[in-house]
Amino acid sequence: MDRREFLESIALSAAAMTGRRVIAPLEALVRAEFAPQSTTAFVPNVELELTARPAHHEILSGAPTGTWSYSGKLLKGRAGALEDSGSYLGPAIHLRKGDRVRVHFRNELPETTIVHWHGLAVPAPMDGHPRLVIPTGAQYLYEFEVQDRAGHYWYHPHPDDRTGPQVYRGLAGHLFVSDDEESSLRLPSGEHEIPLVIQDRTFDSDQQLTYISGHMDAMTGFLGERILVNGTPDKQLKLATGAYRLRILNGSNSRIYKLAWNNGMPFTLIGTDGGLLDRPLRKPYLVLSPAERVDVILDLSGQTVGSSLELLSLPFPAPQMMMGRGMGRGMGRGMMGGVGLEQGSEFRILRVRIEKKEKAGFRLPARLSQTGFHRPQEAENASQPRVFPLSFMRMQWFLNGSTFEMDAVKENETFKAGSIQALEFRNTSMGMMQMAHPMHLHGGQFQVLKRTPAAGTDGMAASLHEGLTDEGWKDTVLVLPGQQVRLLMRFPQFTGLYLYHCHILEHEDMGMMRNYRLI
Repeated sequence: MDRREFLESIALSAAAMTGRRVIAPLEALVRAEFAPQSTTAFVPNVELELTARPAHHEILSGAPTGTWSYSGKLLKGRAGALEDSGSYLGPAIHLRKGDRVRVHFRNELPETTIVHWHGLAVPAPMDGHPRLVIPTGAQYLYEFEVQDRAGHYWYHPHPDDRTGPQVYRGLAGHLFVSDDEESSLRLPSGEHEIPLVIQDRTFDSDQQLTYISGHMDAMTGFLGERILVNGTPDKQLKLATGAYRLRILNGSNSRIYKLAWNNGMPFTLIGTDGGLLDRPLRKPYLVLSPAERVDVILDLSGQTVGSSLELLSLPFPAPQMMMGRGMGRGMGRGMMGGVGLEQGSEFRILRVRIEKKEKAGFRLPARLSQTGFHRPQEAENASQPRVFPLSFMRMQWFLNGSTFEMDAVKENETFKAGSIQALEFRNTSMGMMQMAHPMHLHGGQFQVLKRTPAAGTDGMAASLHEGLTDEGWKDTVLVLPGQQVRLLMRFPQFTGLYLYHCHILEHEDMGMMRNYRLI
């Protein structure tokens, strides 16, 4: 499949009734603006080159698959600050709290793009807002100081109407931050620290990627037929009888995973999106919606050499298009020409095989970190949280009653920089369209205070409740159908325009995204 055929395969097959396109044609993309030039006042200790360009990678047996990928080069800084992924994924970036980072980003794609540093609190011009997209052949200079605690972040493109297809083609990479508190714990490292990104993809008979087939796929979110881990199908980890640190990212466009070990072994959760918990937690399974991350300890000391176990995604009810029995998701996939693993299906993600014996030497500390959580009463609006409904009307998803406008900000979308605010997402999608929405706020991390379920919509919630990871610092939270989720957001000291949106990328591209302004 050539570039023209691929772009045609992701084009809109039915116009959104509100007039907003699901995927904008290339000629309709917004004009580029540019970041300010570097000044001598900013002296980086880590300097990188990062380029987005078309490439080819061997993913399945047969012909190489056309991808869009990040490549990188370390210009200045510690050895190991940039680590090749070995696949179509971008290089892993390793930073420390306090690092002053300069990234020379170049766009060699056939369309505009921009990079978002997901989860990091950076100045507004460095956050990857779509109004700052750069054209083919242009460059963008990122400069920021890492103010965040140790954690698992990531980077990916963020152009309006094009985030879904660009991430789908391969534009994403891990970003890890470390600090003294984390280093003192002596958690498993080196070959015992394993980053994992889970994605679903669909390939045609020529091993080329295929994407959405129409408006129905966009409304419900794209689901692929094959599960890839670190860009590889049928992933197998060959490990020893020791302790491992698995750092897992859901890099899928819309799929929710209910992670579990096939032998019933519980997870030892030590961290979420924004870093370590205060103490380890045991969970029977873990729910990972798009963009969420978990940090877990896998202790294989009790396993025998030659044995194996599998990481599964367990089944769960996923109500969508509730138009009568037998019509739901199958209608969207079948009638609109797509076939894939349904949302909530059971399938294997990877296999672990124990191949050698080693001495057990790791002991997990009972105490992990000082989280620095705020008390709910510290919010300026503790008794009156800002409310943001998630709704569906006229074949379109809405956030805060509107779709995305490049520069627009409503009255309830303006906050004081550095303030602590109570926010509440209310998933009001009912009737014909009931979907869970992973809501992401740019500009830093928040705490999940509480969930309030709605009567008659608790099937999915009951199935996923024990695996939700609301205990740590978060930048993405899954809001289930009918639920109200209250947050405590610690806004950064920077001023300017930031985004909040659903991280089902097809929903984001349809306009389920809004600005907020810090003043």
